[in-house]
Amino acid sequence: MAKSGTIRAGMGGWTFEPWNTSFYPEKLPKTRQLGYATRQVPTIEVNGTYYSSFKEPTFVKWAKEAPDCFIYSLKGNRFVTNRRVLGEAGESMMRFLGSGIAALGEKLGPILWQFAPTKKFDPEDFEAFLKLLPGSQDGVKLHHALEVRHDSFVTPDFVALARNYGAAIVYADHARYPAIADLTGDFVYARLQTGSDDNPDCYTPRALDEWAERARIWAGGKTPADLPTAGPVNPAPAQPRDVFIYFITEGKMRAPHGAMALMRRIDG
Repeated sequence: MAKSGTIRAGMGGWTFEPWNTSFYPEKLPKTRQLGYATRQVPTIEVNGTYYSSFKEPTFVKWAKEAPDCFIYSLKGNRFVTNRRVLGEAGESMMRFLGSGIAALGEKLGPILWQFAPTKKFDPEDFEAFLKLLPGSQDGVKLHHALEVRHDSFVTPDFVALARNYGAAIVYADHARYPAIADLTGDFVYARLQTGSDDNPDCYTPRALDEWAERARIWAGGKTPADLPTAGPVNPAPAQPRDVFIYFITEGKMRAPHGAMALMRRIDG
């Protein structure tokens, strides 16, 4: 995953019953849905890895079915992040990372570590977790994204910790979770979670225009001025960053269309 300032938009997963009629062509076999989906958007966030364990042959299959330059983001297994003491997650983390994800090779994007809404920020506890994050797995470089969902993380101390360990803080466009736009890694990860099935492209045209502009600003190495930050005034290095934007949660039926509409704005 080169730091080229490339913008990619996608959705969570590729298996969702309403998509059988709203997204996939009529009569397309389910065995061909992944191949079709990976040719409509440049990235997909795999949520199944959060709930279940997969083995290397599955990752090999995913890699073969996607075209060149496609990127999978994987959600880290819940047994890693859903625990009282994060510093004790080492064994579960190694089990997940060693399950064969490196077989994705150049198609392996960020690893999303999602924390429960009840998990509060404890600097010592969270740094213990960050120290566990490896820089590579079986020769493949790893990129880590942190999705925190408790307001106690809206503090310069959290931003400083994430930046010190090179992990990206996920920007969440969500009705309740905190929004933290500080740049802390060498890429940007945003999850757009306030869409609607009533909108053909998940978000309104105006909102998509706004997110396209923010994505360009992120890719250029800066923070959009209209997004909230938690850290000190000193900015992160202004360097090109790859940007990953996923349409998730609300408006899921139209999520693929949202990603495609955003990419049309970026490419256009």
